Amino acid sequence: MQALRTSADAVLSVVLSPACAACEHPLLYPTRGPVCDDCWQSILPLTPPLCDRCGDPLPTWRLVSLPLACCARCRRGSPAIDRARAIGAYDGALRAIIHALKYDGRRSLARPLGRLMRERGADILDGVTCAIPVPLHPSRRRHRGFNQAADLARRVGIPVRSALRRIRATPTQTGLPAARRHRNMRDAFAATPAARQLTGAAVVLIDDVSTTGATLEACARVLKEAGVGEVRALTAARVVTLPR
Repeated sequence: MQALRTSADAVLSVVLSPACAACEHPLLYPTRGPVCDDCWQSILPLTPPLCDRCGDPLPTWRLVSLPLACCARCRRGSPAIDRARAIGAYDGALRAIIHALKYDGRRSLARPLGRLMRERGADILDGVTCAIPVPLHPSRRRHRGFNQAADLARRVGIPVRSALRRIRATPTQTGLPAARRHRNMRDAFAATPAARQLTGAAVVLIDDVSTTGATLEACARVLKEAGVGEVRALTAARVVTLPR
């Protein structure tokens, strides 16, 4: 089998000359997927100490032995998300891979991304009842052809429930400041009948990227209003706010 794969890689490399979806260098082993090994290995985890709530890096001087070591933003507010983690920062190869999944339709990338989410978000997945993908509005879902959050949710190794639906088609969040992003998400989601079966349960929201957390927060508030006991979040990447 290994010899057959090696031969297939050699033929595909010569005939098709495929390029890595992240770095655009020639793929030496195209049968392993559209991203090269070097790009996967370059994706580093976020370095502790991390905020116990949102997962942002904390200043290195913070005492990480505190029971709840939270960043200033989480201490100031009352986030609906109880805990959040991500594979790594939304930068470099990880950003390019997510773009390839989301905008280029490279849906096979959901499998290795889901594996990394399982590995680096093991504490977030521990003890939860199910994964809930952040839904797209039907119009955007038809345009894109799939929901990348749902593809990722199916790869994290726990049951998936469609407990949310998007009831308002919001403008793109790209380029909006945090306050506008939160206003943009207001009343954008509603609970489905499946949410009523999760009363008191711990669940994990799944999405591709957390930027300001506005989308995840909006989803979490709807779920908690429906009776869900604890809402965690696990994303493929997060835009890191530098610690101060």
